[in-house]
Amino acid sequence: MSTRGSTLGILLLLILLGAGGRALWTWLDRPIERVAIRGELQHVSADYLRSQLAPLLQGQTWLSADLPELRRRVRNIDWLAEVRLAREWPYALAFELVEQVPVARWNDDYLLNPKGEPFAFAPVAPPEDLPDLAGPVGSGAEVLAYHDRLKPRFEALGLTITQLRLEPRGAWRFQLDDGVWVMLGRSDREARLARLAAAWQRQLGSQAPHIRYIDLRYPNGVAVAWHGETEVEEEGDGTG
Repeated sequence: MSTRGSTLGILLLLILLGAGGRALWTWLDRPIERVAIRGELQHVSADYLRSQLAPLLQGQTWLSADLPELRRRVRNIDWLAEVRLAREWPYALAFELVEQVPVARWNDDYLLNPKGEPFAFAPVAPPEDLPDLAGPVGSGAEVLAYHDRLKPRFEALGLTITQLRLEPRGAWRFQLDDGVWVMLGRSDREARLARLAAAWQRQLGSQAPHIRYIDLRYPNGVAVAWHGETEVEEEGDGTG
């Protein structure tokens, strides 16, 4: 067989293989027929996730789907911390999902994960026993970290911090046992908290149901506002 004939034969074979490959691709690249959702899901249901995935998969075909881009878009679904994605035969996509772990409420409409990152929770109801935190945009990690520092301090007094607020100008306030509010302020927080603990153990703890708020923004004492009274009872000289 001549060299020319051999070359022609190879070209014809490549053409046939190419045509067959295109035909095979066309045959395999069909619309996605099945979606598998895997992972330990405690807060969100598979039905909720399928409703969120459906618009992202609209018009996608099994082989042509851009899995990295699709994974990025799925990662933006609320409640999802991590997404792994793979094709499965026949014509299926398998999603391995890692759910967000909610540790606190954040600014009413969001939850915080353990890193202090906010995520929206609607329409899924969050757990009811989460602390209620709030602060300026981008302060979630700072507020969560301070809550975690304060928590054991007040648990030693038999108290729970149910709300913690960081104001835009840097002042802190918090609520104890869904009742007494404490105005902590910006500076000298450790000394102020020590005065509160001493006053609570000495007198204020037994009177907690009658206290509206406690103001610690004083150099030598605290100020107490009582329910039903407009005057604030001061202990020590105040500076405001």
